[in-house]
Amino acid sequence: MWGFMTVFNDILIPRFKEAFTLGYFQAMLVQFAFFGAYSVGALLYFLISAQTGDPIAKIGYKNGVVIGLLISAAGSALFWPAAIANSYPMFLAGLFIVGLGFAMLQIAANPYVTILGPEKTASSRLNLAQGFNSIGTTIGPIIGGYLIFQYFAKSNAHGADSVKVPYMMFCVVFALLALAFYFIHLPHIGEGTIERGAAALKYPHVVLGIVAIFMYVGGEVCVGSAIINFLGQPSVAGLTAIEASKYVSLYWGGLLIGRFMGAVELSEMKAVNKRIMLVIIPILAFVLLLVAQSAPLDAMRNGTSGSVFSLWQDNIVQKWADFRIYLVFIALCWVLFQFGRSLAARTLLIFSATVVVLLLTAILVGGKVAMWCVVAVGLFTSIGWSNTFSLAIEGVGIYKSQASSLLVMAILGGALLPPLQGLVADITKNLQISFIVPLVAYSYVAFYGAKGHKVGREKTA
Repeated sequence: MWGFMTVFNDILIPRFKEAFTLGYFQAMLVQFAFFGAYSVGALLYFLISAQTGDPIAKIGYKNGVVIGLLISAAGSALFWPAAIANSYPMFLAGLFIVGLGFAMLQIAANPYVTILGPEKTASSRLNLAQGFNSIGTTIGPIIGGYLIFQYFAKSNAHGADSVKVPYMMFCVVFALLALAFYFIHLPHIGEGTIERGAAALKYPHVVLGIVAIFMYVGGEVCVGSAIINFLGQPSVAGLTAIEASKYVSLYWGGLLIGRFMGAVELSEMKAVNKRIMLVIIPILAFVLLLVAQSAPLDAMRNGTSGSVFSLWQDNIVQKWADFRIYLVFIALCWVLFQFGRSLAARTLLIFSATVVVLLLTAILVGGKVAMWCVVAVGLFTSIGWSNTFSLAIEGVGIYKSQASSLLVMAILGGALLPPLQGLVADITKNLQISFIVPLVAYSYVAFYGAKGHKVGREKTA
């Protein structure tokens, strides 16, 4: 659900851009409101932590998750009155509240995953958790694009009206999840008191990691946010919004594939098992993605069950012809994992540098080459969050939650860099050139993987 709802922003941007007649900069305020809330929420958490001690240590990880879910439910509910009032600012307010809830979820969940085992394999566990998150980000654009652009779109209604029912569904699900988590037993591992003050900032690799998270999230969100409009340009692919939304799903599907592969490669699994899993995972994920992309949603909606399977089969054949080139990038991903040698920092460097090359190619070359380079970024940005996060909180002891709040604060990159990319696109009147913004961002992430994570501390065994 976390991933599913986050990626809905990529659908909201073109929907609101059309419905409210917005420029690229104004439309990208969707990401500013959502990811800006992460920074505000994390900043509040950090200030409380510095003044009174770590809140998570007092309320527990489980209650932190419950609170985050309830806040997100409240923000989702605001979409209904926003749609009735046709108010873009009210929509942004709802997204901001949802983001506050997600900030709490990030602060509670990420350090909890890392301390469930040794620091050496923390990146593996975070990649595994993020892999399940990516299931939501993969199916989100498919379902979201269909619901918002087709199913709930009414010819006589304001364009933004199509989002109110999906977000009320989110509200209900988040409330039910909060109730479920309240009754689930979770072990109180690593919870305890923490000294007052800002001790986490004394670690240089944490400070540089904050910048790396800022750049990583900003770069990832920039690419995802621009795909629909980018693929709609005649010089690239000339796709409609509903057609392009399926490539957004493929972009986020790349994160799913890469994160599950990363969970295996960075684990302590036996070498022979790793080799087997690193072949099975991408093939299985690609097949599932192909089947999901080919679902005949209109036939299912209209109840024409007799033709559903026939249409599904025809769609799979068509999608295979469209998507088979993606297998080349999956093969490259597999090769790069071998060069990573199961080392979080080395893998982060290699994969981020690959993203830089892909974006540079997309800027310099048009047509289908540019399209596939941008879509394939998802595969190689996949391990960025988990590897950067685990490297940044490595060796900080009892200050993990405080360092986590600072890193979550850096999600501000997702709020600031997409509008900056939109501004570059508006000024140059060229969306293709605007990809220079995520290119610079990923260049810094590559630096963090190469040198930044080692600054100011001895290498952790």
